[in-house]
Amino acid sequence: MKIEMQMMEYMVQDLVEILAVEHDMEYDAAMNIVYHSEVYEKIMDVETGLYRESASYVYGLLQDELNFGHIVQAEL
Repeated sequence: MKIEMQMMEYMVQDLVEILAVEHDMEYDAAMNIVYHSEVYEKIMDVETGLYRESASYVYGLLQDELNFGHIVQAEL
């Protein structure tokens, strides 16, 4: 399962980078948001396979969670 964990870590790094740049915030703040999100829990759950999706797709889920308080996509 090593490759899955590595893919999860890369996804989280990508989300932190996108969030920090898009919202002009410090990386620490972006990390805090990502690590305390429902999206993070889904990424880290191998069963969801979310870590295999594109970073832009997963970032959209994170944006939904930030805007609406939860992930709105039915498939999750």
